[in-house]
Amino acid sequence: MKFKLLLVLVSGLAITTLANAQTANYTTSRAPLRQNPYIELPLGAIKPQGWLREMLIRQKNGATGKLDELYPLVMNRRNGWLGGDGDQWERGPYWIDGLLPLAYILQDKALIAKVKPWVEWSIKSQQPDGYFGPSKDYPYEAGIQRDNSRDWWPKMVMLKVLKQYYMATGDKRVIGLLTNYFKYQLKELPTKPLDHWTFWARLRGGDNLMVVYWLYNITGDKFLLDLADLLHKQTYNFTGEFLDTDMLTRMGSIHGVNLAQGMKEPLIYYQHHPEKKYVDAMKKGFHDLTKYNGMAHGLYGGDESLHGNNPTQGSELCSAVEMMFTLESSLEITGDVDYADRLEKIAFNALPTQTTEDYLNRQYFQQANQVMLTRHVHNFDVNHAGTDVVYGLLSGFPCCTSNMHQGWPKFTQNLWYATDDRGIAALVYSASEVTSKVADGKEITFKEETNYPFDENIKFTLTSKKAKQLSFPFHLRIPAWCKNAVIKVNGQELQQAKGNQIVKIDRQWKNGDVVELQLPMHIYKNFWYENSVSVERGPLVYALKIGEETRLVKNDRDPIAYGKEYYEMRPTTPWNYGLVALDDNKFQQSISIDKKAIPLYPWTPDNAPLILKAKAKRIPDWKLYNDMTGPIPFSVIYNEGMPNQPEEVITLIPYGCSRLRISQFPQVR
Repeated sequence: MKFKLLLVLVSGLAITTLANAQTANYTTSRAPLRQNPYIELPLGAIKPQGWLREMLIRQKNGATGKLDELYPLVMNRRNGWLGGDGDQWERGPYWIDGLLPLAYILQDKALIAKVKPWVEWSIKSQQPDGYFGPSKDYPYEAGIQRDNSRDWWPKMVMLKVLKQYYMATGDKRVIGLLTNYFKYQLKELPTKPLDHWTFWARLRGGDNLMVVYWLYNITGDKFLLDLADLLHKQTYNFTGEFLDTDMLTRMGSIHGVNLAQGMKEPLIYYQHHPEKKYVDAMKKGFHDLTKYNGMAHGLYGGDESLHGNNPTQGSELCSAVEMMFTLESSLEITGDVDYADRLEKIAFNALPTQTTEDYLNRQYFQQANQVMLTRHVHNFDVNHAGTDVVYGLLSGFPCCTSNMHQGWPKFTQNLWYATDDRGIAALVYSASEVTSKVADGKEITFKEETNYPFDENIKFTLTSKKAKQLSFPFHLRIPAWCKNAVIKVNGQELQQAKGNQIVKIDRQWKNGDVVELQLPMHIYKNFWYENSVSVERGPLVYALKIGEETRLVKNDRDPIAYGKEYYEMRPTTPWNYGLVALDDNKFQQSISIDKKAIPLYPWTPDNAPLILKAKAKRIPDWKLYNDMTGPIPFSVIYNEGMPNQPEEVITLIPYGCSRLRISQFPQVR
């Protein structure tokens, strides 16, 4: 049997133009839009398995499935997006933006029934001029947002909801509503621009623009291209700021969530105007963000505004889920491996640690070095009565209570893609099963079996019931951290491939074919603030395991603002360690790995499936300050004039399994 193998290096974007969008298996780009290399599959086509499915089940049984019960002040029948006089703004749409994909991925009838009233009211709320959504403001009431009901921004979230609803159901009323609303926008925006009511829409206009292009590819209505240019003109100029200014080097220059959510706009617009500057802007934006504000967990200091890379600065939960969606959108448009690598870094490190095991509480800001979680004012840009790092339903600020739900469902939705060459792509890895059309419209299923990111082996099994043999390409991502991947087909080695590329296996397939992808994981260091180091293996960052003392605090002080209760945590074991400085080869050799059986839910200190043992020494002068670690000592520390501390062996667990931790270590001689 002959195998045709094509390697697509990341140095160039995969650009393919289809002459007629109707010849493809899925809706593709209409001229003059550029054809993206990857195409989102219908909602529900990808079924999670293993720990990822367990995470979605916990969301269903936790706050995502029960937020109307847990947060009735905002999510009850009074909500403006259900026609009531309560909260009129973003929080209701935020919740449904995560609940809806969760409901349809799980095919859960009860959750779908919970979603339907929000969708139905939104569709039926459309007025003769095309406007939809809440339209009446109400006086102030504690705990809810009842003004600026006509603001462009909350509609952008509901546009995403309606797009997902159409992808799951094919309900044509969505197409009519969006067409009429976008005509309304084209008429109104010249006199009421995106920042007419509040500034949020101007920063987040890329979400609006994304749905405009999506609708154009379905209907071909030319006015949508005019609206797209107008939206781009009124949206914050991320392209210019990234390419021509030092914005990302300056603290306080932009709100952290606005950055995470809005920065994809250059690549969204690139679909219509494929100029290199938009691709370059995103690459430079991520480079500068990482260099000046980045942390080991894959996010950055933004608490609320951009705040540098000190590992005690906060990273907001909303930033995690919005940056994941930005990276998912960017991956689809460009096929750039870097976006998938960054997505996995956030998903497997930052995201799981910021919610509790039962998905009923969350942390507003997380810290890369986090050793005490108490109600205390910290060195953040914004403090919410000291509640920003404790775990609670409403601690910090309720935007994350409403917005955190989209992270895992949309991650699931972006594990697999259809391709512009009538194939299928696995670009982000987790146990799952996908059903997709390939070749000339034949339906196939791939089952992905893996314990990734804890294990380096991934097995794909093909099922094709309607054709004995099919020819189509299968795209596989090789992460940049992987030095040499091995690909096997039906037990025979097919290819070895270096990291940072996408491999295409183009062959004649038959039912039952098995593809095995081995991604050998090695231990390596990355350097951060004050020359501190992180210990990493594959996509996982490792953190010091610290003993925890947890205390439930009843909040009688300000329960409407920050919830009736929250959890504090304090350390019961030492945390002030520095890693013994070794060169790279000796460092790798000095660390031992202990692998355990991988539980259905791995994201707790006790359930951690991988444990590393490393050499370290205590740093007596590195002490608590302001209920957090004091300033991290600059590395390398030579210890002259200090007591000679004995060398110890410390335990490191995956960052996502930790609550208290050191993940950026000073080094000691």
